[in-house]
Amino acid sequence: MATQTPPDDARTLRATFDAAEPLTVGIEEELMLLDPETHDLAPVAPQVLERLGGDKRFKLELPAGQLEIALPPARSVTELGSQLAAARRELVAASEGLAVLAGAGLHPFAAAEGAMNAGARYESIEREYGTVARRQLVFAFQVHVAVGGADRTLAVYNALRWHLPDLAALAANAPFHDGQDTGFASYRPIIADMLPRQGMPPPIASWEAWAEDLRWGARSGRMPGPSQWWFELRPHPAFGTLELRVPDTQATVAEATAIAAVAHALVARLIEHPHDGVPSWRIEENRWVAARHGLEGTFADLLSGEPVAVRERLDALLDELEPYAAALGAQEPFTFARGMVAANGASRLRDAASSDPRAAARWLAHRFLEGC
Repeated sequence: MATQTPPDDARTLRATFDAAEPLTVGIEEELMLLDPETHDLAPVAPQVLERLGGDKRFKLELPAGQLEIALPPARSVTELGSQLAAARRELVAASEGLAVLAGAGLHPFAAAEGAMNAGARYESIEREYGTVARRQLVFAFQVHVAVGGADRTLAVYNALRWHLPDLAALAANAPFHDGQDTGFASYRPIIADMLPRQGMPPPIASWEAWAEDLRWGARSGRMPGPSQWWFELRPHPAFGTLELRVPDTQATVAEATAIAAVAHALVARLIEHPHDGVPSWRIEENRWVAARHGLEGTFADLLSGEPVAVRERLDALLDELEPYAAALGAQEPFTFARGMVAANGASRLRDAASSDPRAAARWLAHRFLEGC
């Protein structure tokens, strides 16, 4: 779902976001291609993609050991879950003899730098960012939700910034990196932050202000288009959606759809009750806790500063969101998300692997088609 060239003006942006059908939801899932014997990253993405015969659900990304599943908008996360299971099965079949598949935010033991895909876009990124680009062996699960209405979309965007650490903690699934247990629930943000325009997104005051930011990026040569606005949340000017980029890729379809169900319900709630006005640095403090400690951490209330256990915060949030999830037809994946508050991907992976990164990779590959 790559973005296009920057819109010329705020009027174009407004028209795109006004036209979006409210509360449709789509997903993008970045997946690891692993050597069938060693379970190291296998740089065979172009070969696998060729076998898929031009199917638009599958596409390359920067690392040669990664393929992405991109599903078009649906009315429910439950519908997307069935589509994702089918896409995973087809990807496994196409990869036979070349690679096995796995899902997590980082590969547990691959070298810190890896091979990049060929192509003008990727080569331009590698020229500019060098070793930092080759270290972006990161795997995200991205959820697109249409708000419907340009002004309403910006209000929800600014309110969603508050909740990015909540989603990050629930979806944390990257405790291992470069053959070591990092001690983090998700080390992926640490790797991603080597690039500019990562992490906590800035508030957007108006479509006019954002259009000028995009023009500034293009004129300066620093950001040729919106596809390099890499923050953990962004408006998507090609689709008129808000794209949540904070979750790690999940091991199973059930975990992925649970995260999508929470994100979908959260947007529905914020359409009715948006809020704004908290300094970004406060949210960034909770972002650090989500990455470092995950479910075991303690957030600070963004208004009062009072400490609150992450699990307590997530339980309270899910209580608020449950009626919205039910209205959106996502009760089953939402119920699964409640179970993830007790044990998310990071904690289950660490327990299963007993701090052995190679065992972690094997365990992830074994679970890839679980429930499919």
